Amino acid sequence: MSAVSPSPNTDPAAIVADAEKAVARIGEARADIARVIFGQESVVERALVTILAGGHGLLVGVPGLAKTKLVETLGTVLGLNARRIQFTPDLMPSDILGAEVMEQAADGTRAFRFIPGPVFCQLLMADEINRASPRTQSALLQAMQEYHVTVAGHPHDLPRPFHVLATQNPLEQEGTYPLPEAQLDRFLMQIDVHYPSLEAERRILLETTGASEARARGVLNGEELAAIQGLVRRMPVGESVVEAILALVRGARPAEDGQSDDLQKLIAWGPGPRASQALMLTVRARALLEGRLAPSVDDVLALAEPVLQHRMALTFAARADGHSVREVIGRLKSRIG
Repeated sequence: MSAVSPSPNTDPAAIVADAEKAVARIGEARADIARVIFGQESVVERALVTILAGGHGLLVGVPGLAKTKLVETLGTVLGLNARRIQFTPDLMPSDILGAEVMEQAADGTRAFRFIPGPVFCQLLMADEINRASPRTQSALLQAMQEYHVTVAGHPHDLPRPFHVLATQNPLEQEGTYPLPEAQLDRFLMQIDVHYPSLEAERRILLETTGASEARARGVLNGEELAAIQGLVRRMPVGESVVEAILALVRGARPAEDGQSDDLQKLIAWGPGPRASQALMLTVRARALLEGRLAPSVDDVLALAEPVLQHRMALTFAARADGHSVREVIGRLKSRIG
């Protein structure tokens, strides 16, 4: 199967041709992931949407739900140079970014040399990211937004494409730190990972405890993935979808002076324009993942919760009255859908 052309051509016929090739290749990748990851179809879909949209994902769930296995599988199937960092309370920023060391040459001269850290890869698995201190977590801020890091005053570019898929344990568990709001906003989506269904867990038991176990294989490569990400940005978006995104994001912000929206009064702080950008990209990626050439309002509603839930918080009074962020997003969706 030929790769998708990286041309920025916006001609409708070219977009259709490239989309048909991309859909076939994405289908192959998705089928290979399904050989290894069972019963988490929604999680796999949202993780793929995150990467196809060119962003970073935060997978939240209790230990043992194959979050790390999913990231490993994605790295293999998408053909990305992947590395893993186990976040612990004693992890330092230099353990992620790298450091400069003094070296002495044979002639006695000394000079500093930069030794890159594990962040210099295409797919970084930040395992249990909220078990490290906020200082260490913040080491990823520049990398995730600007795709380079600064060490000792010198910028160092990261490989492209570059994605962070972080796993997070629930904050109620021992030894966890909340992620800073600025870092949460860097994640395109928060992907909640739930317990598998009975049939999925039965299949897990039968297929992962025998003498052999299914392994993922490489389907795409970094260059082809980058071309598909470029295609996502070329896909057309209808005015109804744009209006739905604006209504959803702006409705998820606190009420301004002179407004009397009861729902907005529950919100302490809400999403900025980066959430609107995230929805514009992810709805296109979801449409392509499902073999469609343009997104619909249904895509906006389907991705509202994972895009918005980590970008907003309720007032103390709203939480005391039993309201939740998911409930507020659900009420916002009902206004649109």
